[in-house]
Amino acid sequence: MNTSRRVPVIAITGHLGAGKTTLLNHLLRRPGARLGVVVNDFGALNVDAALVAGQIDEAASISGGCLCCLPDAGGLDDALERLSHPRLGLDAIIVEASGAADPMALARVLRYSGVERVRPGGVVEVIDAVEHFRTVDVRPDPPARYAAATLVVIGKTDALPAPERDRAVARIAERVRRLGPHAHIVVAHHGRVDPALVFDTDDDEDPADQLPIGRLMREQPAESRTHEHATAVAMDLPGAVSPSALVELLEHPPAGAYRVKGRIRVRGPHGDRGYLVNLVGTAIHVAPLAEPPQPGELVAIGMRLDAAETRTRLDAVRRAPTERVEAPGLRQLHRYRRLSD
Repeated sequence: MNTSRRVPVIAITGHLGAGKTTLLNHLLRRPGARLGVVVNDFGALNVDAALVAGQIDEAASISGGCLCCLPDAGGLDDALERLSHPRLGLDAIIVEASGAADPMALARVLRYSGVERVRPGGVVEVIDAVEHFRTVDVRPDPPARYAAATLVVIGKTDALPAPERDRAVARIAERVRRLGPHAHIVVAHHGRVDPALVFDTDDDEDPADQLPIGRLMREQPAESRTHEHATAVAMDLPGAVSPSALVELLEHPPAGAYRVKGRIRVRGPHGDRGYLVNLVGTAIHVAPLAEPPQPGELVAIGMRLDAAETRTRLDAVRRAPTERVEAPGLRQLHRYRRLSD
């Protein structure tokens, strides 16, 4: 693992009983993923047997109530500091917030965390389609929490009669869109969403000679684990790309793209430089690479991704002219790099 790589931290938020732990348990079953977990209470999380010395996946608990209300968020930073240590080689850290947590405050805590080895990986808001308008969205104006969400997972729709199901989903989506117009909305059955939408995995097999949380959980009885798969479109980049074309893609991603990631070679005034880019929702993260990649690559991921249009957009980055150095594009790319730091 590259020690300069920052581990994405994904927050799972939602009202008490909305289905956060169900979603987390589903994500933890994904083979090949090295995950750290931060929760307020291990009681409902089936990972106790996975707390084995030397394992790749580790869990950290925080006492003292709501994550975003801890004094100076010190408890959360301590957990993130430990879980992001390079020796663990984690692909992602998932924070399951308590039902009382304010997603807006938690998003700010993660965005301005003092832990250098992490970066925000999105806020996943879990919504109970049956109880939502009796517990969370109860006022004329939509709740502010919608503005923090990058991904909204609507669950428990199976518990609604067929005629009400579509109306409930449409009403929730309309309310979310008022404050979170760029949030991606997914209807999940039994808390199941494609983990590829949320975090990266190295492969479809568990690491050798390790005891990951996922393997232990997959050995436990569970309901059908099928889910609707996300679409991914990838493209190799054989040479340097235009920084202006790259920034345009990140600022205006293809329709339906929730994540865009890549290792990029960019032409600069003093030679080519390498960058690692990540887009989650509308949040752009740019970090330098020790060496320009050869070749580079771009990948876009989303649930309702138009593969043909996305391939065209990625190809536009690959084909954009690079004969001259583009100062405006470089300045904007460097700006995102500074903001990422």
